[in-house]
Amino acid sequence: MRKSRYQKGSVKKQRGRWVAMWWVDGSRKSRVIGFVKDLSKSDARAIVDRIVAEANAKRDRNRVWTFGAFVNEIYVPYYSRKWKHSTRDNNVNRVQVHLVRGSENRELAGFRRDEWQDLLDRKAQSGLSFSVVDHLRWDLKQIFDMALAEGLIERNPATLLFTPRDAAKPIHRVMTMREVQICFAVLQQRERLIAKLAVIAGMRPGEIFALTWGRLSASSADIRQRVYKGMVDTPKTDQSIRKAALSEGLLREIEE
Repeated sequence: MRKSRYQKGSVKKQRGRWVAMWWVDGSRKSRVIGFVKDLSKSDARAIVDRIVAEANAKRDRNRVWTFGAFVNEIYVPYYSRKWKHSTRDNNVNRVQVHLVRGSENRELAGFRRDEWQDLLDRKAQSGLSFSVVDHLRWDLKQIFDMALAEGLIERNPATLLFTPRDAAKPIHRVMTMREVQICFAVLQQRERLIAKLAVIAGMRPGEIFALTWGRLSASSADIRQRVYKGMVDTPKTDQSIRKAALSEGLLREIEE
C-alpha cells in the first residue's frame, strides 16, 4: 500500500492545555498551542492543520522530486478527485505506460522540452493514434503546469509541445442506407431495437443498457445514466445528459 503523501496531525487535552501532535519524516513532533479555556476543539484543530500544512510544504520544498514520485503522489491523487472513474482508469494507465515508465527516477526539474517532443515523435512513429499522442501531450502539459504551480520547477518544458503530424488519424466510416437496412434485417427483435437506438437515436452502448422504463416518454428517452464496466454511472460528459428523440418506428419497436 502506498503511504500518504502527507501526515495528518492530531490534538489532545493535557493539563488544561491543547497539545498539537504531528509527524515529520518518521519523527513525532508536539507543541502546546493554547489553553482549553481559551480555544474550542475546532479552533485547536484548525491551528494543527496550519502547522501540518506548513511542515508538509517545507518538506516538499526541500525534497528532490522524481518524475514518478510527483505523478504518483501529487498529480494523480489530486486530479482523481475531478476525474470520473472511467476517465481515471484511462488517464492513469496512459500516463504510467507511456510517460512514467522509463522516466520514473528522473529528477522532475531535469527535463528539457526537446526530449519530451522526441518522445511524442517516437510514439507517433510507433503507430499510436493521433488521439492518444495528443492526450499524452496534454498530460505532460498538465503535469508540469502543476509542478510549476507547486514551485517545484522554474519553467514548464511541455508548454510548446505539439502533436506530430504523422500520428495516425482514424478513418471514420459511415454506413450507407443499404447497409443499415441489411443490419436491421438480420437481427432478432431485442438486438434490432438495441441497434436502432444506437443508429437512429444516437445513443451510446452504455446509455442503451442503462435505459429503464421510467426514462422513456411518448417521444424521447431521458439519458441520465450509463453502464460502464458493469457499474451504473452518470453519462460520459455533462452534455451527454439529454433527451434522445425517438421516431415512430422506434416507439413501435419499444411497444412490441
